[in-house]
Amino acid sequence: MTWAVERFAESASSFHARPMPGPVRRAIWVCEPTGPALVLGSAQRDDVVDVAACQRSGVEVVRRRSGGGAVLVEPASPLWVDVLIPATDPLWEPDVGQAFLWLGEAWALALGDLGVATEVHRGPPIRTGWSDRVCFAGLGPGELTDRAGRKVLGISQRRTRSGARFQCAIPTTWDPAVLLGLLALSDDERAAALSDLADAAVGPAVAPTHLLSAFLARLPEV
Repeated sequence: MTWAVERFAESASSFHARPMPGPVRRAIWVCEPTGPALVLGSAQRDDVVDVAACQRSGVEVVRRRSGGGAVLVEPASPLWVDVLIPATDPLWEPDVGQAFLWLGEAWALALGDLGVATEVHRGPPIRTGWSDRVCFAGLGPGELTDRAGRKVLGISQRRTRSGARFQCAIPTTWDPAVLLGLLALSDDERAAALSDLADAAVGPAVAPTHLLSAFLARLPEV
């Protein structure tokens, strides 16, 4: 089966609002955000956001329809790729937790082709004191870590009866300070989070264009 590849240069809110196509077919949607956005998971409360700080920084606040913690999206980072499959696809997995694994394996192979060794997390979600607020503070099935245990790939999923939309994010760099400055935290909480999350994630030292090409080459053809 072939994969249709589409690119979208638009705001994070516009991209997240895109409906699942009908019928759903295999597709790769590459988002090139036109401005910064703080993207909240579907279950996060509005009061996790420091609205005034976002307004001062010109950061749009967006809510996605998939789970997880907040992600800071900027025009240069992360590499943002959505992967769509229909419910009739051989890659479809009824078990929501297991549904991510094939995708994480494809990303791991792509990174390996570029000399970056990673490991696919195959166990249950790993939660930390900050994972309810920050996506890259926790680890879910199919997500990747490097040899030091730092998160390299985050994935969330939106499922309907007709298919699934996996949202993949790989940071080009990792500095949690800007993201934490947009959350409603006390000074003590922010200082603790900066310390705890300094090495929670890492951006692979490869150009996003090369990584995307390697990923497309590793997508399953079955």
